[in-house]
Amino acid sequence: MTVPDALLADAQTKLNAALARWGGEQDLWLFGYASLIWKPEFDYAQRLDARIHGWHRALCMWSRVYRGTPECPGLVFGLLSGGSCHGQAFRVPAARGKQVLTQVWHREMVSDVYVPRWVTCQTAAGRVQALAFTLPRDSPQYTGQLSDAQYADVFSNAKGRFGSTLDYASQTYQSLLTQGIDDRAL
Repeated sequence: MTVPDALLADAQTKLNAALARWGGEQDLWLFGYASLIWKPEFDYAQRLDARIHGWHRALCMWSRVYRGTPECPGLVFGLLSGGSCHGQAFRVPAARGKQVLTQVWHREMVSDVYVPRWVTCQTAAGRVQALAFTLPRDSPQYTGQLSDAQYADVFSNAKGRFGSTLDYASQTYQSLLTQGIDDRAL
């Protein structure tokens, strides 16, 4: 997938803003609600169960490369406003924060679909401010409400560069269960 220069520049501007907001003095926290839980692809010092309020996990984002194609789009999870979400908070030591945030940014923000936000995570160790990747409902990637038949079609047919939507959703579900997270909607 070729990413236009303007998109890369915008992603870099947003990364710089996130780095500035974090500041680099404290450890960096990242909130995972789907594939970051089962495939973080970065080293962390601590991983805690976490709940955020005001956002919920939903299988509501079109994937035309990783879990589908332009002709047969797949689905991935997004973090939508409203409700609450049980996930994982990852603590990265401050000394490695910039490197890890840049690495995660290149993974999550390649198509600039997410809006990164600092959210308050409730953990057993107390509250932490973590960066989460949220999906606005006005995004062209947002699916809106899908019927059961549409979900069945996607689960049966959508496959992309990293596998099928069904595999992705199953891996997320199994990982959540392994972490003791029961997502009734999923």
